[in-house]
Amino acid sequence: MTTIGIRELKAHLSRYLRRVRKGESLLVTDRGRGIATIMSVNESRVRQKALQLVRQGKLDWGGGKPTGLKHRVPCRGKSLSQTIREDRADRL
Repeated sequence: MTTIGIRELKAHLSRYLRRVRKGESLLVTDRGRGIATIMSVNESRVRQKALQLVRQGKLDWGGGKPTGLKHRVPCRGKSLSQTIREDRADRL
């Protein structure tokens, strides 16, 4: 997996997306810390996984946009929005 900083990715986005289309995965870093992975989407794999979740009753899908779980999964810690607010405050 290729590691790429945000600045380099922004400067040469088209070049890196061409590499992703060919099957390469990219680890995006911010100040040396990994923050995201960019990889190609194999449509048939995604569709197969969605159908598997439907069969297991974990996904309600009537052919349109999947609706997700019927019951919310309880949060074990801070909410995502709270974590984002704290992260943004730390960067100021």
